[in-house]
Amino acid sequence: MTSRHRSSEKPAPTSAVPAGVRTPSRRTVVKAAAAGAVLAAPLAAALPAGAAGAAPAFLHGVASGDPLPDGVLLWTRVTPVPEAIPGSGTGPDTPVNWVVATDKALTNVVAKGSVTATAGSDHTVKADVRGLAPATDYWFRFSAGPTDSPVARTRTAPAAGAAAGAAVAGLRFGVVSCANWEAGYFSSYRHLAARGDLDAWLHLGDYIYEYGTGEYGTRDTVVRPHAPAHEILTLADYRIRHGRYKTDPDLQALHATAPVVAIWDDHEIANDTWSGGAENHTEDAEGPWAARQAAAKQAYFEWMPVRPAIAGTTYRRLRFGKLADLSLLDLRTYRSQQVALGNGDVDDPDRTLTGRAQLDWLKSGLAASDTTWRLVGNPVMMAPFAIGSLSAELLKPLAELLGLPREGLALNTDQWDGYTDDRRELLAHLRANAVRNTVFLTGDIHMAWANDVPYNAGTYPLSASAATEFVVTSVSSDNLDDIVKVPEGTVSAVAAPVIRAANRHVHWVDTDRHGYGVLDITAERAQMDYYAVSDRTDPDATSRWVRSYRTRSGTQRVERVYSPA
Repeated sequence: MTSRHRSSEKPAPTSAVPAGVRTPSRRTVVKAAAAGAVLAAPLAAALPAGAAGAAPAFLHGVASGDPLPDGVLLWTRVTPVPEAIPGSGTGPDTPVNWVVATDKALTNVVAKGSVTATAGSDHTVKADVRGLAPATDYWFRFSAGPTDSPVARTRTAPAAGAAAGAAVAGLRFGVVSCANWEAGYFSSYRHLAARGDLDAWLHLGDYIYEYGTGEYGTRDTVVRPHAPAHEILTLADYRIRHGRYKTDPDLQALHATAPVVAIWDDHEIANDTWSGGAENHTEDAEGPWAARQAAAKQAYFEWMPVRPAIAGTTYRRLRFGKLADLSLLDLRTYRSQQVALGNGDVDDPDRTLTGRAQLDWLKSGLAASDTTWRLVGNPVMMAPFAIGSLSAELLKPLAELLGLPREGLALNTDQWDGYTDDRRELLAHLRANAVRNTVFLTGDIHMAWANDVPYNAGTYPLSASAATEFVVTSVSSDNLDDIVKVPEGTVSAVAAPVIRAANRHVHWVDTDRHGYGVLDITAERAQMDYYAVSDRTDPDATSRWVRSYRTRSGTQRVERVYSPA
Protein backbone atom coordinates (compact mmCIF):
# COMPACT_ATOMS: atom_id res chain seq x y z
CA MET A 1 0.00 0.00 0.00
CA THR A 2 1.47 3.34 -0.99
CA SER A 3 2.70 5.51 1.87
CA ARG A 4 1.21 8.96 2.18
CA HIS A 5 3.96 10.05 4.54
CA ARG A 6 7.14 9.08 2.83
CA SER A 7 10.13 11.15 3.85
CA SER A 8 12.07 12.67 0.99
CA GLU A 9 15.33 12.37 2.89
CA LYS A 10 16.20 8.97 4.31
CA PRO A 11 18.59 8.57 7.25
CA ALA A 12 21.95 7.22 6.21
CA PRO A 13 22.10 3.46 6.91
CA THR A 14 24.64 2.42 9.49
CA SER A 15 24.79 -1.33 8.99
CA ALA A 16 27.61 -3.08 7.22
CA VAL A 17 27.08 -3.81 3.52
CA PRO A 18 27.34 -7.47 2.41
CA ALA A 19 30.10 -8.38 0.00
CA GLY A 20 29.21 -7.83 -3.63
CA VAL A 21 26.68 -5.07 -2.98
CA ARG A 22 27.66 -1.67 -4.37
CA THR A 23 27.77 0.98 -1.68
CA PRO A 24 25.38 3.84 -2.56
CA SER A 25 27.24 7.03 -3.36
CA ARG A 26 25.68 9.12 -0.62
CA ARG A 27 26.52 6.67 2.14
CA THR A 28 29.31 7.70 4.51
CA VAL A 29 32.10 5.21 4.93
CA VAL A 30 32.75 4.45 8.60
CA LYS A 31 35.20 2.23 10.39
CA ALA A 32 34.08 -1.36 10.74
CA ALA A 33 34.24 -1.31 14.52
CA ALA A 34 32.03 1.76 14.76
CA ALA A 35 29.53 0.31 12.29
CA GLY A 36 29.34 -2.90 14.28
CA ALA A 37 28.67 -1.00 17.48
CA VAL A 38 25.82 0.96 15.92
CA LEU A 39 24.39 -2.23 14.40
CA ALA A 40 24.28 -3.93 17.79
CA ALA A 41 22.78 -1.09 19.79
CA PRO A 42 19.15 -1.09 18.57
CA LEU A 43 18.66 -4.82 18.94
CA ALA A 44 20.18 -4.93 22.41
CA ALA A 45 17.27 -2.85 23.65
CA ALA A 46 14.85 -5.47 22.32
CA LEU A 47 16.41 -8.42 24.11
CA PRO A 48 15.12 -9.57 27.50
CA ALA A 49 17.00 -8.41 30.56
CA GLY A 50 19.64 -10.92 31.55
CA ALA A 51 19.59 -12.59 28.14
CA ALA A 52 23.33 -12.19 27.64
CA GLY A 53 25.29 -15.14 28.98
CA ALA A 54 27.51 -18.03 28.07
CA ALA A 55 24.72 -20.52 27.30
CA PRO A 56 22.81 -20.41 23.99
CA ALA A 57 19.47 -18.63 24.15
CA PHE A 58 16.20 -18.80 22.22
CA LEU A 59 15.31 -15.12 22.19
CA HIS A 60 13.09 -15.08 19.10
CA GLY A 61 10.60 -17.81 19.92
CA VAL A 62 9.74 -20.91 17.94
CA ALA A 63 7.34 -21.39 15.04
CA SER A 64 5.88 -23.89 12.62
CA GLY A 65 4.41 -23.50 9.17
CA ASP A 66 3.14 -24.95 5.90
CA PRO A 67 1.30 -27.94 7.41
CA LEU A 68 1.03 -31.10 5.32
CA PRO A 69 -0.99 -34.27 6.05
CA ASP A 70 2.20 -36.02 7.13
CA GLY A 71 4.40 -33.18 8.32
CA VAL A 72 5.14 -29.58 9.17
CA LEU A 73 8.06 -27.17 8.97
CA LEU A 74 9.60 -26.19 12.34
CA TRP A 75 11.63 -22.99 12.88
CA THR A 76 13.68 -21.21 15.51
CA ARG A 77 16.65 -18.89 15.91
CA VAL A 78 19.36 -19.55 18.46
CA THR A 79 21.70 -16.92 19.93
CA PRO A 80 24.80 -19.02 20.64
CA VAL A 81 26.80 -16.20 22.26
CA PRO A 82 25.70 -12.69 23.28
CA GLU A 83 27.41 -10.97 20.36
CA ALA A 84 25.71 -13.21 17.75
CA ILE A 85 22.75 -10.88 17.34
CA PRO A 86 20.69 -10.90 14.12
CA GLY A 87 22.58 -9.43 11.22
CA SER A 88 25.94 -9.55 12.96
CA GLY A 89 27.38 -12.35 10.83
CA THR A 90 29.23 -13.63 13.88
CA GLY A 91 28.92 -16.58 16.25
CA PRO A 92 29.94 -20.23 16.23
CA ASP A 93 28.23 -23.12 14.50
CA THR A 94 25.78 -24.52 17.03
CA PRO A 95 24.04 -27.92 17.03
CA VAL A 96 20.31 -27.55 17.66
CA ASN A 97 18.19 -30.58 18.55
CA TRP A 98 14.46 -30.77 17.98
CA VAL A 99 11.78 -33.12 19.25
CA VAL A 100 8.10 -33.65 18.32
CA ALA A 101 5.61 -35.40 20.60
CA THR A 102 1.88 -36.09 20.84
CA ASP A 103 1.67 -34.49 24.30
CA LYS A 104 2.68 -31.13 25.73
CA ALA A 105 4.94 -32.76 28.32
CA LEU A 106 6.90 -34.31 25.41
CA THR A 107 6.78 -37.79 26.91
CA ASN A 108 5.46 -39.55 23.80
CA VAL A 109 8.11 -38.55 21.27
CA VAL A 110 7.31 -39.42 17.65
CA ALA A 111 10.14 -37.61 15.82
CA LYS A 112 13.46 -36.01 16.67
CA GLY A 113 16.56 -34.77 14.93
CA SER A 114 19.35 -32.22 14.84
CA VAL A 115 20.29 -29.26 12.64
CA THR A 116 23.19 -26.82 12.81
CA ALA A 117 22.73 -23.09 13.24
CA THR A 118 25.42 -21.06 11.48
CA ALA A 119 26.21 -17.41 10.91
CA GLY A 120 25.60 -18.06 7.21
CA SER A 121 21.86 -18.45 7.92
CA ASP A 122 21.85 -15.86 10.72
CA HIS A 123 21.64 -18.75 13.20
CA THR A 124 18.09 -19.56 12.07
CA VAL A 125 17.22 -23.24 11.58
CA LYS A 126 14.39 -25.22 10.04
CA ALA A 127 13.38 -28.85 10.33
CA ASP A 128 11.01 -30.25 7.70
CA VAL A 129 9.44 -33.03 9.75
CA ARG A 130 7.62 -35.87 7.99
CA GLY A 131 6.03 -39.17 9.03
CA LEU A 132 3.35 -37.58 11.20
CA ALA A 133 -0.36 -38.44 11.33
CA PRO A 134 -2.90 -36.21 9.51
CA ALA A 135 -5.22 -33.77 11.30
CA THR A 136 -3.33 -34.19 14.57
CA ASP A 137 -2.05 -31.81 17.24
CA TYR A 138 1.65 -32.09 18.07
CA TRP A 139 4.02 -30.29 20.42
CA PHE A 140 7.65 -29.52 19.72
CA ARG A 141 10.76 -28.01 21.28
CA PHE A 142 14.31 -27.10 20.32
CA SER A 143 17.42 -27.47 22.48
CA ALA A 144 20.96 -26.10 22.23
CA GLY A 145 23.49 -27.12 24.84
CA PRO A 146 21.81 -26.85 28.26
CA THR A 147 19.06 -24.53 26.98
CA ASP A 148 15.57 -25.57 25.92
CA SER A 149 13.23 -23.41 23.86
CA PRO A 150 9.61 -22.95 24.86
CA VAL A 151 7.29 -25.84 23.96
CA ALA A 152 4.91 -25.00 21.11
CA ARG A 153 1.84 -26.54 19.47
CA THR A 154 1.43 -27.30 15.80
CA ARG A 155 -1.08 -29.24 13.73
CA THR A 156 -0.94 -31.28 10.55
CA ALA A 157 -3.38 -30.94 7.67
CA PRO A 158 -6.14 -33.49 7.02
CA ALA A 159 -5.32 -36.43 4.77
CA ALA A 160 -5.47 -35.48 1.10
CA GLY A 161 -8.42 -37.77 0.41
CA ALA A 162 -10.34 -37.01 3.61
CA ALA A 163 -13.86 -36.11 2.56
CA ALA A 164 -15.64 -33.01 3.77
CA GLY A 165 -18.12 -34.00 6.43
CA ALA A 166 -17.37 -36.68 8.98
CA ALA A 167 -13.66 -36.97 8.17
CA VAL A 168 -13.11 -33.20 8.05
CA ALA A 169 -15.95 -31.50 9.85
CA GLY A 170 -14.46 -28.05 9.36
CA LEU A 171 -11.40 -25.84 9.25
CA ARG A 172 -10.65 -22.66 11.13
CA PHE A 173 -7.92 -20.20 10.13
CA GLY A 174 -6.82 -16.92 11.65
CA VAL A 175 -6.27 -14.31 8.92
CA VAL A 176 -4.01 -11.26 9.30
CA SER A 177 -1.95 -8.73 7.34
CA CYS A 178 -0.03 -5.46 7.61
CA ALA A 179 1.74 -5.29 10.96
CA ASN A 180 3.76 -2.09 11.36
CA TRP A 181 5.91 -2.35 14.50
CA GLU A 182 6.12 1.40 14.97
CA ALA A 183 2.38 2.03 14.62
CA GLY A 184 1.34 -0.06 17.61
CA TYR A 185 1.24 -3.37 19.39
CA PHE A 186 0.27 -6.72 17.92
CA SER A 187 -2.77 -7.42 20.10
CA SER A 188 -4.50 -9.16 17.19
CA TYR A 189 -1.87 -11.90 17.41
CA ARG A 190 -2.46 -12.27 21.15
CA HIS A 191 -6.21 -12.63 20.76
CA LEU A 192 -5.82 -15.20 17.97
CA ALA A 193 -3.35 -17.16 20.09
CA ALA A 194 -5.76 -17.17 23.04
CA ARG A 195 -8.50 -18.86 21.01
CA GLY A 196 -6.79 -22.25 20.98
CA ASP A 197 -9.00 -23.48 18.11
CA LEU A 198 -7.01 -22.66 14.97
CA ASP A 199 -5.93 -25.27 12.45
CA ALA A 200 -3.49 -22.68 11.10
CA TRP A 201 -3.20 -18.94 10.53
CA LEU A 202 -2.66 -17.07 7.30
CA HIS A 203 -0.39 -14.06 7.04
CA LEU A 204 -1.25 -12.35 3.77
CA GLY A 205 1.74 -10.02 3.61
CA ASP A 206 3.53 -7.05 5.17
CA TYR A 207 4.75 -9.17 8.07
CA ILE A 208 7.48 -6.54 8.47
CA TYR A 209 7.88 -2.96 7.20
CA GLU A 210 11.06 -1.67 5.60
CA TYR A 211 10.89 2.04 6.38
CA GLY A 212 13.08 3.97 8.80
CA THR A 213 11.72 5.28 12.06
CA GLY A 214 8.90 7.78 11.52
CA GLU A 215 8.89 7.41 7.72
CA TYR A 216 5.71 5.39 7.21
CA GLY A 217 2.56 7.08 8.45
CA THR A 218 3.79 7.39 12.04
CA ARG A 219 5.93 10.51 11.88
CA ASP A 220 4.32 12.02 14.98
CA THR A 221 3.04 8.84 16.63
CA VAL A 222 5.84 6.27 16.82
CA VAL A 223 4.67 3.86 19.49
CA ARG A 224 7.88 1.82 19.54
CA PRO A 225 10.91 2.42 17.31
CA HIS A 226 12.19 0.10 14.63
CA ALA A 227 15.56 -1.60 14.70
CA PRO A 228 17.57 -0.60 12.82
CA ALA A 229 16.32 2.98 12.92
CA HIS A 230 17.12 3.60 9.25
CA GLU A 231 15.40 2.20 6.16
CA ILE A 232 16.55 -1.38 5.65
CA LEU A 233 18.58 -2.06 2.51
CA THR A 234 21.20 -4.72 3.16
CA LEU A 235 21.01 -8.36 4.21
CA ALA A 236 22.15 -7.37 7.70
CA ASP A 237 19.41 -4.72 7.85
CA TYR A 238 16.63 -7.12 6.87
CA ARG A 239 17.89 -9.70 9.36
CA ILE A 240 17.86 -7.14 12.17
CA ARG A 241 14.33 -6.02 11.30
CA HIS A 242 13.02 -9.61 11.23
CA GLY A 243 14.80 -10.22 14.52
CA ARG A 244 13.15 -7.20 16.11
CA TYR A 245 9.70 -8.38 15.04
CA LYS A 246 10.32 -11.86 16.39
CA THR A 247 10.91 -10.43 19.89
CA ASP A 248 7.26 -9.34 20.10
CA PRO A 249 5.55 -11.45 22.78
CA ASP A 250 2.17 -11.53 21.03
CA LEU A 251 3.74 -12.67 17.75
CA GLN A 252 5.75 -15.32 19.62
CA ALA A 253 2.57 -16.50 21.33
CA LEU A 254 0.69 -16.96 18.06
CA HIS A 255 3.61 -18.75 16.41
CA ALA A 256 3.69 -21.10 19.43
CA THR A 257 -0.01 -21.90 19.12
CA ALA A 258 -0.60 -22.92 15.48
CA PRO A 259 1.29 -23.24 12.17
CA VAL A 260 1.48 -20.19 9.94
CA VAL A 261 0.93 -20.10 6.18
CA ALA A 262 2.63 -16.93 4.97
CA ILE A 263 3.13 -15.04 1.73
CA TRP A 264 4.89 -11.75 1.18
CA ASP A 265 3.51 -8.52 -0.21
CA ASP A 266 5.63 -5.42 -0.82
CA HIS A 267 6.91 -4.22 2.56
CA GLU A 268 8.90 -7.38 3.17
CA ILE A 269 11.05 -5.83 0.39
CA ALA A 270 10.07 -2.19 -0.37
CA ASN A 271 6.88 -0.20 -0.89
CA ASP A 272 5.00 -0.98 -4.13
CA THR A 273 7.52 -3.58 -5.25
CA TRP A 274 7.44 -4.70 -8.89
CA SER A 275 9.77 -6.98 -10.83
CA GLY A 276 12.29 -4.27 -11.65
CA GLY A 277 12.12 -1.95 -8.66
CA ALA A 278 9.85 -0.26 -6.13
CA GLU A 279 8.32 3.12 -5.35
CA ASN A 280 10.50 3.22 -2.24
CA HIS A 281 13.82 2.53 -4.03
CA THR A 282 16.14 4.67 -6.11
CA GLU A 283 19.32 3.05 -7.37
CA ASP A 284 21.48 6.16 -7.16
CA ALA A 285 20.70 6.46 -3.45
CA GLU A 286 20.12 2.89 -2.36
CA GLY A 287 22.13 0.72 -4.71
CA PRO A 288 21.15 -1.99 -7.20
CA TRP A 289 17.55 -3.18 -6.93
CA ALA A 290 18.54 -6.79 -7.59
CA ALA A 291 20.87 -6.78 -4.58
CA ARG A 292 18.24 -5.32 -2.27
CA GLN A 293 15.56 -7.72 -3.48
CA ALA A 294 17.88 -10.72 -3.05
CA ALA A 295 18.80 -9.61 0.47
CA ALA A 296 15.17 -9.16 1.47
CA LYS A 297 14.14 -12.55 0.11
CA GLN A 298 17.07 -14.34 1.71
CA ALA A 299 16.26 -12.87 5.11
CA TYR A 300 12.56 -13.73 4.66
CA PHE A 301 13.23 -17.39 3.98
CA GLU A 302 15.74 -17.52 6.86
CA TRP A 303 13.34 -16.01 9.38
CA MET A 304 9.98 -17.46 8.27
CA PRO A 305 8.71 -21.08 8.49
CA VAL A 306 7.93 -21.06 4.76
CA ARG A 307 8.87 -23.53 2.05
CA PRO A 308 9.99 -21.77 -1.15
CA ALA A 309 8.10 -24.13 -3.46
CA ILE A 310 9.15 -22.17 -6.54
CA ALA A 311 12.74 -20.92 -6.22
CA GLY A 312 12.85 -17.38 -4.89
CA THR A 313 9.07 -16.93 -4.62
CA THR A 314 6.29 -17.74 -2.18
CA TYR A 315 3.67 -19.08 -4.57
CA ARG A 316 2.66 -22.63 -3.72
CA ARG A 317 -0.40 -24.73 -2.91
CA LEU A 318 -1.50 -26.54 0.25
CA ARG A 319 -4.35 -29.01 0.61
CA PHE A 320 -6.66 -29.60 3.57
CA GLY A 321 -8.41 -32.86 2.71
CA LYS A 322 -11.26 -32.65 0.22
CA LEU A 323 -12.69 -29.67 2.07
CA ALA A 324 -10.29 -27.00 0.76
CA ASP A 325 -7.08 -26.29 -1.04
CA LEU A 326 -5.18 -23.03 -0.70
CA SER A 327 -3.31 -21.44 -3.60
CA LEU A 328 -0.83 -18.85 -2.35
CA LEU A 329 0.19 -16.07 -4.75
CA ASP A 330 3.39 -14.06 -5.13
CA LEU A 331 2.21 -10.81 -6.70
CA ARG A 332 5.52 -8.92 -6.49
CA THR A 333 8.23 -11.01 -8.15
CA TYR A 334 6.81 -11.01 -11.69
CA ARG A 335 4.58 -7.95 -11.94
CA SER A 336 4.93 -5.08 -14.39
CA GLN A 337 5.50 -1.61 -13.00
CA GLN A 338 2.41 0.16 -11.68
CA VAL A 339 0.85 2.92 -13.80
CA ALA A 340 -0.56 6.23 -12.68
CA LEU A 341 -4.17 6.78 -11.63
CA GLY A 342 -6.48 7.09 -14.65
CA ASN A 343 -3.94 5.61 -17.06
CA GLY A 344 -5.58 3.39 -19.68
CA ASP A 345 -2.52 1.17 -19.68
CA VAL A 346 -4.14 -0.80 -16.84
CA ASP A 347 -5.89 -2.69 -19.67
CA ASP A 348 -2.68 -3.43 -21.61
CA PRO A 349 -2.47 -7.21 -22.21
CA ASP A 350 1.32 -7.00 -22.21
CA ARG A 351 1.31 -5.90 -18.57
CA THR A 352 1.00 -8.55 -15.87
CA LEU A 353 0.47 -8.85 -12.13
CA THR A 354 1.11 -12.58 -11.81
CA GLY A 355 3.50 -13.41 -14.63
CA ARG A 356 2.53 -15.94 -17.28
CA ALA A 357 3.75 -19.08 -15.51
CA GLN A 358 2.04 -18.24 -12.21
CA LEU A 359 -1.26 -17.33 -13.83
CA ASP A 360 -1.28 -20.60 -15.79
CA TRP A 361 -0.42 -22.48 -12.58
CA LEU A 362 -3.31 -20.79 -10.75
CA LYS A 363 -5.80 -21.40 -13.54
CA SER A 364 -4.93 -25.06 -13.94
CA GLY A 365 -4.96 -25.63 -10.19
CA LEU A 366 -8.39 -24.07 -9.74
CA ALA A 367 -9.87 -26.03 -12.67
CA ALA A 368 -8.35 -29.35 -11.58
CA SER A 369 -9.23 -29.02 -7.89
CA ASP A 370 -11.50 -31.70 -6.45
CA THR A 371 -12.04 -29.92 -3.13
CA THR A 372 -15.26 -28.25 -2.02
CA TRP A 373 -13.54 -24.87 -1.58
CA ARG A 374 -10.78 -23.23 -3.59
CA LEU A 375 -9.10 -20.65 -1.38
CA VAL A 376 -6.64 -18.15 -2.86
CA GLY A 377 -4.15 -16.35 -0.60
CA ASN A 378 -4.07 -13.06 -2.45
CA PRO A 379 -1.83 -10.17 -1.29
CA VAL A 380 -3.72 -7.32 -3.05
CA MET A 381 -7.44 -6.82 -3.61
CA MET A 382 -9.05 -8.73 -6.47
CA ALA A 383 -12.52 -7.13 -6.63
CA PRO A 384 -12.79 -3.89 -8.63
CA PHE A 385 -12.64 -0.70 -6.60
CA ALA A 386 -13.41 2.09 -9.03
CA ILE A 387 -15.30 5.28 -9.71
CA GLY A 388 -17.84 5.22 -12.51
CA SER A 389 -17.88 1.51 -13.31
CA LEU A 390 -21.33 1.76 -14.81
CA SER A 391 -20.66 4.80 -16.99
CA ALA A 392 -17.36 3.35 -18.22
CA GLU A 393 -19.23 0.22 -19.28
CA LEU A 394 -22.05 2.05 -21.04
CA LEU A 395 -19.78 4.60 -22.69
CA LYS A 396 -16.97 2.23 -23.59
CA PRO A 397 -16.13 3.89 -26.94
CA LEU A 398 -15.70 7.24 -25.20
CA ALA A 399 -13.64 5.63 -22.45
CA GLU A 400 -11.35 4.08 -25.05
CA LEU A 401 -11.08 7.36 -26.94
CA LEU A 402 -10.01 9.16 -23.77
CA GLY A 403 -7.66 6.37 -22.79
CA LEU A 404 -9.67 5.55 -19.66
CA PRO A 405 -9.72 2.07 -18.16
CA ARG A 406 -12.62 -0.03 -19.43
CA GLU A 407 -13.62 -1.00 -15.88
CA GLY A 408 -13.83 2.52 -14.45
CA LEU A 409 -11.31 4.86 -12.88
CA ALA A 410 -9.32 2.60 -10.56
CA LEU A 411 -8.33 4.22 -7.29
CA ASN A 412 -5.44 1.86 -6.55
CA THR A 413 -3.43 0.61 -9.51
CA ASP A 414 -1.17 -1.43 -7.22
CA GLN A 415 -3.92 -4.05 -6.87
CA TRP A 416 -5.67 -6.16 -9.54
CA ASP A 417 -7.36 -2.98 -10.80
CA GLY A 418 -4.03 -1.98 -12.29
CA TYR A 419 -3.74 -5.25 -14.25
CA THR A 420 -7.22 -5.84 -15.62
CA ASP A 421 -6.19 -8.19 -18.43
CA ASP A 422 -4.88 -10.74 -15.90
CA ARG A 423 -8.11 -10.44 -13.93
CA ARG A 424 -10.35 -10.82 -16.98
CA GLU A 425 -8.40 -13.88 -18.12
CA LEU A 426 -8.67 -15.51 -14.70
CA LEU A 427 -12.38 -14.79 -14.29
CA ALA A 428 -13.14 -15.95 -17.84
CA HIS A 429 -11.32 -19.19 -17.01
CA LEU A 430 -13.52 -19.69 -13.94
CA ARG A 431 -16.61 -19.19 -16.09
CA ALA A 432 -15.46 -21.41 -18.99
CA ASN A 433 -14.59 -24.27 -16.66
CA ALA A 434 -17.57 -23.82 -14.31
CA VAL A 435 -15.18 -23.43 -11.37
CA ARG A 436 -17.21 -22.79 -8.24
CA ASN A 437 -16.53 -21.87 -4.62
CA THR A 438 -13.41 -19.78 -5.26
CA VAL A 439 -12.72 -17.49 -2.30
CA PHE A 440 -10.00 -14.85 -2.39
CA LEU A 441 -8.43 -14.06 0.99
CA THR A 442 -6.77 -10.66 0.87
CA GLY A 443 -4.78 -8.13 2.90
CA ASP A 444 -2.76 -5.02 1.95
CA ILE A 445 -5.38 -2.27 1.87
CA HIS A 446 -5.69 -1.65 5.66
CA MET A 447 -9.47 -1.99 5.54
CA ALA A 448 -11.99 -4.80 5.97
CA TRP A 449 -14.14 -5.73 2.96
CA ALA A 450 -16.68 -8.39 1.98
CA ASN A 451 -16.97 -8.55 -1.82
CA ASP A 452 -18.49 -10.44 -4.67
CA VAL A 453 -16.05 -10.70 -7.58
CA PRO A 454 -18.18 -9.98 -10.68
CA TYR A 455 -17.38 -10.97 -14.23
CA ASN A 456 -18.54 -7.50 -15.23
CA ALA A 457 -18.62 -4.81 -12.54
CA GLY A 458 -20.43 -2.39 -14.82
CA THR A 459 -23.58 -4.52 -15.11
CA TYR A 460 -23.49 -6.12 -11.65
CA PRO A 461 -25.73 -7.37 -10.03
CA LEU A 462 -27.62 -8.14 -13.24
CA SER A 463 -24.56 -10.12 -14.37
CA ALA A 464 -23.05 -13.05 -12.50
CA SER A 465 -20.39 -13.24 -9.82
CA ALA A 466 -17.36 -15.44 -10.46
CA ALA A 467 -16.07 -15.71 -6.90
CA THR A 468 -16.09 -14.02 -3.50
CA GLU A 469 -13.48 -12.13 -1.53
CA PHE A 470 -12.83 -11.47 2.15
CA VAL A 471 -10.33 -8.68 2.87
CA VAL A 472 -8.92 -8.27 6.39
CA THR A 473 -7.80 -4.97 7.83
CA SER A 474 -4.35 -4.19 9.22
CA VAL A 475 -2.97 -5.47 12.49
CA SER A 476 -1.52 -2.03 13.22
CA SER A 477 -0.68 -0.13 10.00
CA ASP A 478 -2.46 3.20 9.45
CA ASN A 479 -5.94 3.13 8.01
CA LEU A 480 -8.02 6.10 6.97
CA ASP A 481 -9.05 7.44 10.38
CA ASP A 482 -5.40 7.33 11.48
CA ILE A 483 -4.26 9.21 8.38
CA VAL A 484 -6.77 12.03 8.69
CA LYS A 485 -6.59 11.93 12.50
CA VAL A 486 -10.27 11.62 13.34
CA PRO A 487 -12.08 9.30 15.78
CA GLU A 488 -12.53 5.67 14.75
CA GLY A 489 -15.59 5.13 12.59
CA THR A 490 -15.76 8.73 11.36
CA VAL A 491 -14.37 8.04 7.89
CA SER A 492 -16.31 4.79 7.42
CA ALA A 493 -19.60 6.56 8.14
CA VAL A 494 -18.98 8.86 5.18
CA ALA A 495 -16.86 6.72 2.85
CA ALA A 496 -18.57 3.33 3.05
CA PRO A 497 -21.89 4.42 1.48
CA VAL A 498 -20.02 6.20 -1.34
CA ILE A 499 -17.80 3.19 -2.01
CA ARG A 500 -20.75 0.81 -2.07
CA ALA A 501 -22.81 3.07 -4.33
CA ALA A 502 -20.02 3.10 -6.92
CA ASN A 503 -19.11 -0.58 -6.46
CA ARG A 504 -22.32 -2.58 -6.10
CA HIS A 505 -20.48 -5.87 -5.62
CA VAL A 506 -19.09 -4.55 -2.31
CA HIS A 507 -21.30 -5.77 0.53
CA TRP A 508 -19.37 -4.12 3.35
CA VAL A 509 -16.29 -2.00 3.92
CA ASP A 510 -14.80 -0.70 7.16
CA THR A 511 -12.07 1.85 6.54
CA ASP A 512 -11.13 2.60 10.15
CA ARG A 513 -10.51 -0.34 12.45
CA HIS A 514 -7.52 -2.56 13.19
CA GLY A 515 -7.86 -6.25 13.84
CA TYR A 516 -8.04 -9.68 12.24
CA GLY A 517 -10.30 -12.27 10.72
CA VAL A 518 -11.26 -15.84 11.53
CA LEU A 519 -12.24 -17.96 8.52
CA ASP A 520 -14.48 -20.90 9.38
CA ILE A 521 -15.11 -23.47 6.64
CA THR A 522 -17.60 -26.31 6.41
CA ALA A 523 -18.91 -28.22 3.42
CA GLU A 524 -21.92 -25.87 3.35
CA ARG A 525 -20.29 -22.44 3.67
CA ALA A 526 -17.15 -20.37 4.15
CA GLN A 527 -17.60 -17.65 6.77
CA MET A 528 -15.31 -14.78 7.73
CA ASP A 529 -15.74 -13.33 11.20
CA TYR A 530 -14.20 -9.86 11.49
CA TYR A 531 -12.73 -8.73 14.83
CA ALA A 532 -11.41 -5.32 15.88
CA VAL A 533 -8.98 -4.38 18.66
CA SER A 534 -9.78 -1.49 20.97
CA ASP A 535 -6.56 0.52 20.60
CA ARG A 536 -3.47 -0.38 18.60
CA THR A 537 -1.33 1.78 20.92
CA ASP A 538 -2.39 -0.17 24.02
CA PRO A 539 -0.41 -3.39 24.63
CA ASP A 540 -3.42 -4.74 26.57
CA ALA A 541 -6.00 -3.85 23.92
CA THR A 542 -9.24 -5.81 24.02
CA SER A 543 -10.90 -7.47 21.04
CA ARG A 544 -14.52 -7.55 19.90
CA TRP A 545 -16.45 -9.19 17.10
CA VAL A 546 -17.57 -6.63 14.50
CA ARG A 547 -19.34 -8.44 11.64
CA SER A 548 -19.56 -11.73 9.78
CA TYR A 549 -20.12 -12.61 6.14
CA ARG A 550 -20.35 -15.97 4.43
CA THR A 551 -20.62 -17.48 1.00
CA ARG A 552 -22.75 -20.59 0.73
CA SER A 553 -21.51 -23.42 -1.44
CA GLY A 554 -22.45 -22.98 -5.08
CA THR A 555 -23.64 -19.36 -4.82
CA GLN A 556 -20.48 -17.29 -5.57
CA ARG A 557 -22.08 -14.49 -3.55
CA VAL A 558 -21.50 -12.97 -0.13
CA GLU A 559 -24.25 -12.59 2.47
CA ARG A 560 -24.28 -11.18 5.97
CA VAL A 561 -24.73 -13.37 9.04
CA TYR A 562 -25.37 -12.02 12.51
CA SER A 563 -23.13 -14.06 14.77
CA PRO A 564 -19.61 -15.49 14.57
CA ALA A 565 -19.15 -19.12 13.64
